Amino acid sequence: MSPADMEGHAIAVHLDRLLAERGMTLTELAERVGVTLVNLSILKNGRAKAIRFTTLTKLCEVLDCQPGDLLAYEPERVRE
Repeated sequence: MSPADMEGHAIAVHLDRLLAERGMTLTELAERVGVTLVNLSILKNGRAKAIRFTTLTKLCEVLDCQPGDLLAYEPERVRE
């Protein structure tokens, strides 16, 4: 089975934690990153199928973090 055929994925998004640590709302982050609130919400809730490197770069700039602070590989998340 290819990754595209998988129902789930093994990537966890820690956007809630980073927003709380920085005292920032999702709306504020969306405005500063230049991404719609809907798309950022999809990412935050772990339902995104992809993320552009340009978006990841901007998120890291605004949140003052590394990609590994935002994303984690958690193999137990994959549905069989």
